[in-house]
Amino acid sequence: MLREVRVENGVVRGLPAADPRITSFKGIPFAAPPVGKNRWRAPQPAADWDGVLDAFEFAPIAMQAKPGLDKDNIYSREWHVDPEVPMSEDCLYLNVWTPAASPDQRLPVFVWYFGGGLQVGYPSEMEFDGERIARRGVVVVTINYRVNVFGFLCHPELTQEAPEAPGNFGHLDQQFATEWVRRNITAFGGDPDKITIGGQSAGGGSVLAQLTSPQNQGLCHRAIIQSGIVTPVYPGNPMPPRGQSLAEAERDGVRFFEALGVSSLEEARALDAEYVMAKALEYGGFWGTVIDGQFCVDNPFELFVDNKRLLVPVLMGHTSSEFINKPQVETEEQLKDLAVKMFGEDAGEFLALCQFQAGRIDEVLDRAAVNSIEYAIHLAGKAHDPGLNLPLYYYVFDAEIPGWDNPGTFHSVDLWFFFETLAKCWRPFVGKHYDLARQMCNYWANFIKTGDPNGQDATGEEMPRWYPYTPEEPYAMVFRDRPEFIREKPSALLQFLVAQYFKKGRKIS
Repeated sequence: MLREVRVENGVVRGLPAADPRITSFKGIPFAAPPVGKNRWRAPQPAADWDGVLDAFEFAPIAMQAKPGLDKDNIYSREWHVDPEVPMSEDCLYLNVWTPAASPDQRLPVFVWYFGGGLQVGYPSEMEFDGERIARRGVVVVTINYRVNVFGFLCHPELTQEAPEAPGNFGHLDQQFATEWVRRNITAFGGDPDKITIGGQSAGGGSVLAQLTSPQNQGLCHRAIIQSGIVTPVYPGNPMPPRGQSLAEAERDGVRFFEALGVSSLEEARALDAEYVMAKALEYGGFWGTVIDGQFCVDNPFELFVDNKRLLVPVLMGHTSSEFINKPQVETEEQLKDLAVKMFGEDAGEFLALCQFQAGRIDEVLDRAAVNSIEYAIHLAGKAHDPGLNLPLYYYVFDAEIPGWDNPGTFHSVDLWFFFETLAKCWRPFVGKHYDLARQMCNYWANFIKTGDPNGQDATGEEMPRWYPYTPEEPYAMVFRDRPEFIREKPSALLQFLVAQYFKKGRKIS
C-alpha cells in the first residue's frame, strides 16, 4: 500500500484506514494559509516543507458559526459535533483515501465539495468518510474551502486590487484544490484524466458553478450534483440566492466594513478572524456566489440549462421531501391573481390542475406544491441537447428513514447512503438500509469510473439498469427499499410548469 507519497511541495505520510487496504492522508495543504494579506484573495500556492509531513489528522475547519447541539434542529441532531472542534482561518487543506498499491495504477478520482449553504460545513464531517468508496477502486479526495464572509465577501477595494478575482474566493478554493488534484493525484495512484467532481446541497451548487465557469476547461471529466440544482417555482418562496451582481455584492461589502468599524481593506485584513466572524453573525445576511464576470459570468443554473457548461456526463438528483414550494398566498382570490400573473391565458389550466374548486385553500395549495429541485432537474433535462451524446442520469431518494422524530427523506439524509457511512449515524438503520447504501455506493462508484452508473456491484452481480434521462423519457432511478428504475412521467402539474418555463422565455417566478 502507498503509505508515503511525494507531492509538489514535499513528502506526505498517511495511515491505514479501518480497512488496511486503504491509506488515508488527512490535512494536506493545497494552498497557502488565507490569512493576513491573503484574506479575501484568490488562493496562493502552498509553501514547500522539509522532511515528511505526517498527514494523520484533519485540519481545522473554516471560520463559521460554531457547531453545537440543538435537540429541536434536525441537522444539529443528525450531525452534532463537539462545539470546540478546531477552527481556523488557516483552513485550505484536503484529504485523500487511496486503495492504490503503487502510483502507476491510474485509478479514477472523486473530488468532493461539502454543503452547508456556503455558510458552514467542512470535509471532516463523519458522513464524508471516503473509505467505502475507495474500497471500490476509487481515489477519494475531500477538500476544504472558505465559507460565509471569508469566502464570498466583495468590496470595491478588492475589485481594484485584483479585478481578475474580485470575489467568489470559496469557489476559487474549490477550483484551486481540484487543479492541485490534477497535478498531484498520480502520486496517490489516481488518474488525472478521470476526475469526477461531486457535491451535495451548496456543494452540488458549487459543482454547478465549476461546470459553468469559463475558467475551467478540462477541470473534470464527469460530475455529480446532489440536491444542488434548484430554481424557484413560485415567487416569494425562500430559496438559495441565484447570484448577486458584483455591484450589489460590493455595496454589501461596504456596509459590512462599516459594521466592522473600518474604512479600508488594509484595516479589515488586520482584524482578528474571530472578531470578523462574530461581526458577520451579528450583521446577518447571506454571503454566496457572485456574478463577477470572471469566475462566474451569469446565473449558473441558467448557463447549465443553456448547455453553456463543461460537456461531461452528469448524475443528479434529490430526496423526495426537500425544497417543497407552494404559492405564497392566503386566499382564493390571491391564488387566481397569481395564476394570471404567472401564466396569463393559461391560468385556468393551472387552477384546474390544482383542483381549485375542490376543497379549502390550504388543500389547494398543497396540491400546487412542487419540489423545486425536481422542477429544476426537469428544466435542465428538457433543455439538454441530445446531440451532445453526454448522458444525464437522474435519481430520487425515497427510502424510509427510521428514528423517533419520523423525519422523512429530509434534505441531506442521502449522504449517509452513497458514502455508505450509516454505521456512524445514531439512527436505528437495519439490513435493508445497509443493502440500499451498498447499492447506491456501487452506482456512484461505477459512474465515477466510467461516466455510466450501470454495471456490476462489488461482488460481480449485475445491478438493475439505470437509463439516461432524455426529454422523451424523463425517468428516474428511485431508491426506496431497493433501486428501481421507474418509467413514470412527472405529474401533470410539473409538466405544465416546465412547459410554461420555456413558453415564457425561461422565466416564470
